[in-house]
Amino acid sequence: MELTLTYTFLEVDDHDAALAFYRDALGFEVRQDVAMEGARWLTVGPKAQPELGIVLQSAGVARSPEDADSIKALLAKGSLSGLVFQTDDVDALFDRLMTSGAEVLQEPMDQPYGLRDCAFRDPAGNMLRFNQKPKQ
Repeated sequence: MELTLTYTFLEVDDHDAALAFYRDALGFEVRQDVAMEGARWLTVGPKAQPELGIVLQSAGVARSPEDADSIKALLAKGSLSGLVFQTDDVDALFDRLMTSGAEVLQEPMDQPYGLRDCAFRDPAGNMLRFNQKPKQ
């Protein structure tokens, strides 16, 4: 039996800001944009991974009012999940994201475990890390 990851979800509070970041700054494709009953699911993904969809969903959608409020509060604090990407040039990616106005969490640095990486927050506050494998 083989398993593959098809979708992963991030909560966002402003789909237009998320679209500008993921499409315009990161260069992801927009795969789907669905609005329904006060919610929106915007699916984006890297061109090199057509089988992977990152679904940017309205914060708190399909949850109880109490849970939705908790999700929105955690999102506002930047305390929700994030994603880790791999790139062949973390420094060039860092420079590109800096010009987009994204919030920097960590400038590029060599880690003791061999990777070079940096970190940003997307417009909603989700953490995104970008790793570069050591050159061989």
